[in-house]
Amino acid sequence: MLMAGLSAFLCLPWTRRFFVFEGLRWAYIFFLSFTLSLCLTPLFRWMACRFDILDRPDGRKMHSEATPLLGGAAIFTAILAAVLLNGIFNYQIGAMLFAATILFAVGIIDDIREIPAAIKLASQSLCAVVVIISGTVLRVFPDYFGAFSQACNSILTFFWLLGITNAMNFFDGMDGMAAGLGAVISFFLGVVAFQTQNAFAGWISVAMMGGCIGFLPYNILRKKRATIFLGDAGSTVLGFLLACVAVYGEWRAGDPVVAMASPLLIFWVLIFDMVHITVERVRTGKIGNFRQWIEYTGRDHLHHRIAHVLGGQKRSVLFIYLMNVCLGTSAVVLLRARRIDALLLLGQAAIMVVLITILERRGGNLAAVVEGKPNGVV
Repeated sequence: MLMAGLSAFLCLPWTRRFFVFEGLRWAYIFFLSFTLSLCLTPLFRWMACRFDILDRPDGRKMHSEATPLLGGAAIFTAILAAVLLNGIFNYQIGAMLFAATILFAVGIIDDIREIPAAIKLASQSLCAVVVIISGTVLRVFPDYFGAFSQACNSILTFFWLLGITNAMNFFDGMDGMAAGLGAVISFFLGVVAFQTQNAFAGWISVAMMGGCIGFLPYNILRKKRATIFLGDAGSTVLGFLLACVAVYGEWRAGDPVVAMASPLLIFWVLIFDMVHITVERVRTGKIGNFRQWIEYTGRDHLHHRIAHVLGGQKRSVLFIYLMNVCLGTSAVVLLRARRIDALLLLGQAAIMVVLITILERRGGNLAAVVEGKPNGVV
């Protein structure tokens, strides 16, 4: 009741004007998104139970009992309300929110009744095109190449949006993983946005961070399992919005290497997992074409492998949180860095994941040896 009252209080026009007058618009957006998400999550959990929108366990899932979905509905509603009640947004942000709403609707349908992966990919492609048409495009190729630069930048943007969207969806496999990563990534996107005086990117980042943090108390508990999951309507929309903000942000004018290094470091965990599982699945013959790639599900993601090495899901979640914080911190210091500094930090990130891969493979080999010995003696 206290949080519901606080949410209602924050929705009042004069409350917003007070925060704006004090130069705390970002705080208003964060607390509004946080309190709305915190209050709406139990409501959507009840709705999921009432209408049988549940994630039932099977051989490829980590949970052992049916769990309500629609957690993503609470987060997206909170984000949308916080951004719209802020009272200021531009055409490109409007296009992002419109595209995210389409993706959200498809995700809700998928949570209620599973739809083919090809249809989900088609909807993601449509949403990516909407964002690109609005002018939110990566600036990797310089403008003096004309139409060639525009085409290449648009193609890169398209694959970036689809890649990060699906990478975040892949990470929604443990309690607190996707929502926690969303909060961490949003935080660093917001820091860089405010560093570069990009208010719109900062506001939407803060809204996403608040929504994710408000949802986490129901999704990651100390001794119990999660009481609600994000669902496709949550993980895909969250990944899509994060990817959009990364494209919209002004990372570093005049130096494309430094400009690309910051978002790559912030999203490095998602990118590494996507690349790793793709290479491994092709190498082992688990997938042979694009359709199999988008439809395949398994327990070979980074969080699964780390959980096997560390001996628990919560340890894996915390490890990946900390890994993302380390890489995100590196991205923040790149604003005034030289090109060589950006390359060195990217090299450091590459070495980090190589070390983690060596350790997890070594851990898997040791586990196999122990299981093969009597009484667990190596």
